[in-house]
Amino acid sequence: MEQKLRSILQGVQVLDLTRVMSGPFCTAMLADLGAEVIKIEMPGFGEEARHFAPHVNGESTYYALLNRGKKSVSVNMKTKEGVALIRDLARKADVIVENFRPGVMERLGLSHELLQQDNPRLIYASISGFGQTGTYSDYPAFDLVIQAMSGLMSLTGEKGGRPMAVGESVADVSTGMFAAFGITAALFDREKTGIGRRLEVAMLDSVFSMLLTGLARRLFTDRPCERVGNRHPETYPVDSFSTQTGDFVIVGFSDALYSRICNAIGRPELADDSRFRTNQDRNNNEQLLRNSIQEWAAGRTQEEALAALRNADVPSAPIWSLDDVISSGHLQARGMLQPGINAALGDIKVVPQPVHFSGAPDPGVVRTPVLGEHTIQVLATKLGLDSSAIEALRVAKAI
Repeated sequence: MEQKLRSILQGVQVLDLTRVMSGPFCTAMLADLGAEVIKIEMPGFGEEARHFAPHVNGESTYYALLNRGKKSVSVNMKTKEGVALIRDLARKADVIVENFRPGVMERLGLSHELLQQDNPRLIYASISGFGQTGTYSDYPAFDLVIQAMSGLMSLTGEKGGRPMAVGESVADVSTGMFAAFGITAALFDREKTGIGRRLEVAMLDSVFSMLLTGLARRLFTDRPCERVGNRHPETYPVDSFSTQTGDFVIVGFSDALYSRICNAIGRPELADDSRFRTNQDRNNNEQLLRNSIQEWAAGRTQEEALAALRNADVPSAPIWSLDDVISSGHLQARGMLQPGINAALGDIKVVPQPVHFSGAPDPGVVRTPVLGEHTIQVLATKLGLDSSAIEALRVAKAI
């Protein structure tokens, strides 16, 4: 008998109190894996990301990408009735995820201690900028703040230039990924213990933990870390170069690859040149070596340069725009552009979490919710409220 395909997190119920990006990215990954994610939003306003550009037909496309596959329930957590609804929903949830500033959940009467008393199996995940403890725990945090304070901006940019932010919200995204990883680990642990865990993830911790090249230098040597543009700070030639029709990168991290680069650019003698024989030699004479490669690249198109490098089995690639990578067809073949639908936007494309599991079902068309789209459905099915009870909540401005 054929086994029915099953989503990895099928049957897991997630109560999502998160906003903007780090938290919603985490819960979107859980929804992609089959969890039922109930997103709580402020009635009439929604969460902040609904107001982020760009907007199409009055709906934030940024919000739509981050909140795919979730159910939107509008609850006013500034009312005692609204807080009571959250507690009721938490009693039935497997996971609750929040990214308020430290202390907010406690002031609302939704602390980990209270909710776990109600539901000992509950996994309670808190995402914040600087953590629940520490010198800066009460600082407001956004992606740019974390990039600035983590050390990442100090490492990014051209040599001698200003510190630069990475071109996407890497602090938010990485923290969301770490939180999703922690939640799935806690779910596995609960299968053995029967008890949920509290976990907390800080954006600063997340980004700091990824600065491995810089940390390998600063923790173990007395050499400073400096901005070096597109080149690797320890290995050369790992850098970008310009052709007549566009830029490309090469990765020559070993002596063998360096030798292949020399053959590809028609300068085999450089492989035995004493100025470039070892990686240290190549670092010491970086500009001379860069000039030789750039002179070769400048006389060719991007396509010609890459063909020569690939023929020599040198890791290399064009520097693509988003339009380039989307139009390549590769992501479509990989399932990284899934069909979605939204009541305001109509048919859209959404980008799922990137891990492929054997035996997982096709996700089909993914729905992204408009504000409050599932409020009545969730209150009726999860809490058993009838129409009169729901109307009373509406009158109390709790929903």
